[in-house]
Amino acid sequence: MKKAADEESTGVRLASAPCILGELAADGTAVVDPEQARDVARWRKVERERLIKVRGALAAQYRSEQSAIIAQRLEQIVASSGVAAPIISIYWPIRAEPDLRPWMRTLWLEGVSVALPVAVAPARPLAFHEWRPECRMERGLWSIPYPADGKVIVPSVVIAPVVGFDRQGYRLGYGGGFFDRMLAQLNPKPLTIAVGYPDAEVRTIFPQPHDIPMDWLVTGAGTVRVVVER
Repeated sequence: MKKAADEESTGVRLASAPCILGELAADGTAVVDPEQARDVARWRKVERERLIKVRGALAAQYRSEQSAIIAQRLEQIVASSGVAAPIISIYWPIRAEPDLRPWMRTLWLEGVSVALPVAVAPARPLAFHEWRPECRMERGLWSIPYPADGKVIVPSVVIAPVVGFDRQGYRLGYGGGFFDRMLAQLNPKPLTIAVGYPDAEVRTIFPQPHDIPMDWLVTGAGTVRVVVER
């Protein structure tokens, strides 16, 4: 991996680690030991609960300030990405996630197409519905709002919130695997950006064969890292 675009530390928080999966078959594919996989799943569950609790305890003013910085950084990344006429998928914030809804409105006013991810069913890839201010919203899985009448579009930029993340570009989500399934199917692959607060950083999430690393990591501390040459 090349050197990060910004080396500013965000403060790594460590937890007890399970066994690392790293064995390869003769053809180079990953071999996952069932017991190790269970260890990783248990570790992720505990770490996910810890990180969500930490995030929920952050002051509202702090979250608002962090969200504004994240939006500024995202604006810079998209502007310099070279993606022509981008279709940007953001997200509707839940559980104290960074709130990018003001930036969504700004993008729309600037003529940028904005989408929200829609979880249509468990164990299925995400779909994306076009979003507009004041559009009619309905609630999908976990009661997350989505544009009810928005047409289905394919994003060229996907911004995903994290519960946790590591410096290799891997994100820890809520455990449903929706983003990984979506990224595995989209061709060409969109520019992917993970966003979160500084305290979401961990040493490693112990990535599994199905985990897909993000292209960029952005926190409200102003740390932006590009992940390349894996």
